[in-house]
Amino acid sequence: MRRLLVLLLATATALVPTTAPAAAAETGPPQRYFAAALAYSLAHPDAIPPGANDFSCEPSQQHPNPVVLVHGTFENRYDNWAALSPLLAEQGYCVFALNYGGAEGNPIQGTGDIATSAQELAAFVSEVLAATGAGRVDLVGHSQGGMMPRYYLKHLDGSSRVDKLIALTPSNHGTTLFGLANLLALFPPDLVDLFCAACRQQVAGSDFVTELNSGGETDPAVDYTVIATRYDEVVTPYTSSFLEQAPNVDNLLLQDFCPADFTEHVGISYNEAAMRLTLNALDPENAVQPSC
Repeated sequence: MRRLLVLLLATATALVPTTAPAAAAETGPPQRYFAAALAYSLAHPDAIPPGANDFSCEPSQQHPNPVVLVHGTFENRYDNWAALSPLLAEQGYCVFALNYGGAEGNPIQGTGDIATSAQELAAFVSEVLAATGAGRVDLVGHSQGGMMPRYYLKHLDGSSRVDKLIALTPSNHGTTLFGLANLLALFPPDLVDLFCAACRQQVAGSDFVTELNSGGETDPAVDYTVIATRYDEVVTPYTSSFLEQAPNVDNLLLQDFCPADFTEHVGISYNEAAMRLTLNALDPENAVQPSC
């Protein structure tokens, strides 16, 4: 319910017109919790997570792939990644994060048509590769940000530019949101799309989800890691995050590593064990057991 209240507040905020010109993007401080990051981003909607978007960064031999962070629905690059981004930078990665699927200067992002958002991701990846000289990137996404890149891989030649996709609680097979997603059927699709096209597209059984998963859910050129939590109250059931089994797929459940961890959907990108699993997926040769 707490997550639903956050989403409702976010939607209401998104509907308020912005008349003031957007301030220049600035780097925000590190955060330990999503709530603090969200509060900061409401006042600084174009904030960049610490450690990200240094386009002069030169990838190291140890970490040759830049890491692109992809936020979720109703979120933004700062409130989603104000903990993981500085951690990755400290580990020597070139880190980049974009806002997509929303109006510039609005802290509420990721609500637009998912195919269009995938095009925004494609353009951003091209910019990162051109700036860094790298051949491929690794993607780390949360919620829609873990699922939307699969459209990029499948339809926009993203598989030739992406080495790994690490997805935290992705909506790979849509969500029932404990059945509340069925309420969308009570409203005309055009009305729903006006406020959040991505919401309707992420309902379990939607045309978008069905097409995305048809003909195979993964590309053999990309390595996939899914990190889910048993207490996900947004992507429901939580098992809908998992991809079909394949040699290049690792489906991980947070509670298999930390049984007493009650982290839910929005908190997973701030969870220390989940961040450790993310680092392990990016650099499996130097994997470390998560601490709980």
